[in-house]
Amino acid sequence: MPEQMPLKILVVKLSSLGDVIHTLAAVSDAAAVLPGIQIDWVVEEAFQEIPALHPAVSGVFPVAIRRWRRNWWQSRGEIRAARQAFRKTDYDLVIDAQGLIKSAIVSRLAKGRVVGLDRQSSREPLASLTYARGFSVARQQHAVTRLRQLFASALAYPLPDSPADFGLRVDRLAAAGQPKPNILFFHGTTWDTKHWPVALWQQLAGLANTAGYGVLLPHGNAIELARAEAIKATSTDAQVLPRMSLTALAACLAGVNGVVSVDTGPGHLAAALDVPMVSLYGPTNPLLTAPYGQHQSAIAADDLACIPCMQRDCQYLDTDAAQIYPPCFRTTTPAKVWQRLLVQMAAA
Repeated sequence: MPEQMPLKILVVKLSSLGDVIHTLAAVSDAAAVLPGIQIDWVVEEAFQEIPALHPAVSGVFPVAIRRWRRNWWQSRGEIRAARQAFRKTDYDLVIDAQGLIKSAIVSRLAKGRVVGLDRQSSREPLASLTYARGFSVARQQHAVTRLRQLFASALAYPLPDSPADFGLRVDRLAAAGQPKPNILFFHGTTWDTKHWPVALWQQLAGLANTAGYGVLLPHGNAIELARAEAIKATSTDAQVLPRMSLTALAACLAGVNGVVSVDTGPGHLAAALDVPMVSLYGPTNPLLTAPYGQHQSAIAADDLACIPCMQRDCQYLDTDAAQIYPPCFRTTTPAKVWQRLLVQMAAA
């Protein structure tokens, strides 16, 4: 009998950082169950380093849809080149792992049978109309679980019952341990309502310093740099890190003792590397999108009826809670966060 050629699949998962990281576990499943499978990936240019860190991903095709939208006429040549890059291969299957209209359009540009989530399962149901087949995946589950189920259905293998493996190997990062014990703070995020107050970060840094840990403070823009400097100003041992690539950040994470993070994409990178972490949730829902892993813990307030509101602007009117903004963080004290992190680090 002629030898069967290995499957060639194209994954379309464009953004955001956390969503891209969540998809890595499904890629690990497919690579383990289907030896020899070729997996390529279309992703937003800002996140292209992440799929490239997975040993089962052969080709990464960056796109710049966010940038192209602003200046599509001048970007025509770049768009054409990106499209030609992933059309060179005839894929057995194209998996739209995002379920958005924009990802469905990109998926249809590739050569191959396109599948994805069905109408009831997609974030944007119209996207499912473009697929050769849509698969039903229950919505009220963590994103990692949903993606593993989608890949298992699309590629016709039983859903593994093993823990999620994100495939980000520390040895591939050439990571070196920090010269002293350090805790890293992911203090920056997108919505104002997801920010833990600076005064509480300062208190937490003090607890870490008293326990013998230095504090590392990354930043990605001028606003985050100012916040990092404010946290450092009251600390006896804190370092503001230079801006770095995602690969360099992953290498840094692989050498720290623990992480405290607000609801932000880099927190998912720490979880994928199995770094002990405590995540702080206010207006968003940790049950569906919290960092996923063995040594992860999410703290979410439950003392307000409006939690989780999923709003960028706080509508809570109780003036007694105004001392802490957003008020959904008023019970998330530095002492509680520190004790929870000690538990995670001890378990690891």
